[in-house]
Amino acid sequence: MKRRNVVRVGAALLAIGISMPALTAAALAQDAPTEITMLTMGNKPTNGRLEAMLEKLNELLVQKANAKLDLFYIEWADWQTQYNVQLLSGDDNVDLVATATDWLYAWENAEKGAFLPLSPEMLQANAPKTWAQVEADGHWDLTKLADGKIYFMPEDNYTQYTNHGFFYRGDWAKEAGFENGEITKFEDFTKYFEWVKANKPDAYPWDVAGANEAALTGYIQGHTDFQTIQGISAGNYTPFHTTAANPYTVTSWYMEGDALIEAAKLAKQWNDIGVWREDALNYDGDTREELYAGLSGTDQHHTQTFVNDIVNNLSTKQPGSDPKFFYWGQENGNFFKDIFTHGAMAVSAYSKHPEKALQVYDLIRNDKEIYDLFNFGIKDVDYVITADGKLGYPEGYDSSTDSLGTDYWWGRMDEFELPRTTQAPNRAEIIAKLDATAKDYPYSTLIINKQNIDPTLAAMAGVLSEYIPQLQYGKFDDPAAAVAEMRQKLKDVGYEDARASIQADMDAWKAARGL
Repeated sequence: MKRRNVVRVGAALLAIGISMPALTAAALAQDAPTEITMLTMGNKPTNGRLEAMLEKLNELLVQKANAKLDLFYIEWADWQTQYNVQLLSGDDNVDLVATATDWLYAWENAEKGAFLPLSPEMLQANAPKTWAQVEADGHWDLTKLADGKIYFMPEDNYTQYTNHGFFYRGDWAKEAGFENGEITKFEDFTKYFEWVKANKPDAYPWDVAGANEAALTGYIQGHTDFQTIQGISAGNYTPFHTTAANPYTVTSWYMEGDALIEAAKLAKQWNDIGVWREDALNYDGDTREELYAGLSGTDQHHTQTFVNDIVNNLSTKQPGSDPKFFYWGQENGNFFKDIFTHGAMAVSAYSKHPEKALQVYDLIRNDKEIYDLFNFGIKDVDYVITADGKLGYPEGYDSSTDSLGTDYWWGRMDEFELPRTTQAPNRAEIIAKLDATAKDYPYSTLIINKQNIDPTLAAMAGVLSEYIPQLQYGKFDDPAAAVAEMRQKLKDVGYEDARASIQADMDAWKAARGL
């Protein structure tokens, strides 16, 4: 309804005794709902479940906020590049932006102006429940740049572990000679891989695809006390570290020590065994489905994936497979609890509706009816509640083909999460064991000024992308020579200058805290 018409109608109705507040509410209710778009991560599902859920969700959002929501996906292929390009494109069709400080470039995108600064008053007015919970927990300081402004809302009220490791088959490991099917050292996977290669001719010991460095980081984490400084990325890599012994001295496992060389030699041994397919670097198939199909002996991701998906799916699709998880740093306790900004939600600096975007986010995060619909789908279609109060799935449900796919990792709440019939039966035991050993990440408030080192980081990314995938897949005949060559190239493009700049930020941060 146009404003002029509202005024005319309002005058007429006032004449017969109807108040202006009632009139205004009625008029607003007839305005077209504001369209809000949330950028999220993942491959958009094609099974129709997302669209069915959004239709019902939007009915509620119109009632409660006069808004509608759509999702825009950054898909996993080349996601690092596509995410950053999208955020800095100036696209005003995106309102809410999924982000994270440790893996999704939150700090650097905030510094580059991609996120709208959020004042306390703006949050209190439009996302009051989110404001109150984060304020009560004292976590807003984790979302501020040096200018003291808030740039995103943290997923700080959700329990999870996203420490990475290997998923493998306990039944095969037991046949390979491991007691109870338990593998407790990274290098012992050589024995497991050799057994799979010799005894399961249709399966790859570890069907892995694309550019990653799990074979290197898994070894290094369990054999050193290196700890990664999050939020300083060089392309797909986080090349700066400290050690537990010297927690305020910036270094890099890519540059110092023999651990990278030892890891690369082990990777070459695995490549020579035939652990992965020859074209693994360029393969784009779904290797997790290969695990479920009995065509791979190993997969890698984190604890959350293991307890929520792997145990149930692998047990169901490969009866008797006895799924196991070996996590990086298991040997020496060198792994960390999740930080509170492992998931977060920002408002795009280009959004035309930032206040409405915050209202929608506040409802998704804090309104149980909307939370359930957005996270789990339509009750009795996408999920069911069992007699004992667990979240389960309809008969015949297959997460590989029937999942909702909202991929909401940016504001989940413990109080709205139900135990699931598909979770690992010993989930609580697994979490308790991790809690007993995991370390707290020490640098959650350390902000690195990357403006002066961005060109160097870009150059380092080029060098690392040339060498690390080849080292991961064991493709160099002489790994030590390749590492030496890579280190010289990193020095040539300015590694030491970047390290010195980060060290200066570390020194200032340390001094400010009296550490």
